[in-house]
Amino acid sequence: MYIVLMYDIMMDEKGAKVQRNAFKICKRYLTHIQKSVFEGNLSELNLMKLKKELNLYIRDEKDSFIIFKSRDEKWLTKEFLGKKDNKTSNFF
Repeated sequence: MYIVLMYDIMMDEKGAKVQRNAFKICKRYLTHIQKSVFEGNLSELNLMKLKKELNLYIRDEKDSFIIFKSRDEKWLTKEFLGKKDNKTSNFF
């Protein structure tokens, strides 16, 4: 399945550590396309692994992660406003 994941981490005393760990985990499974946004194809098993690893660091009362799922990337379209970045070339 095709995944777009984004997160917003509160930058308090522990936020930098949470952000570093979240970034490293997401980067192992997905392509980093913009600040806290990642995309890519994942199997259901790898999505479960990704979520399990992230749950070790997510602070439910402070941090927000959103995962958009699609059966296939061909069902998504992309439109650029401003600078076009080739890191999003996985999107059609």
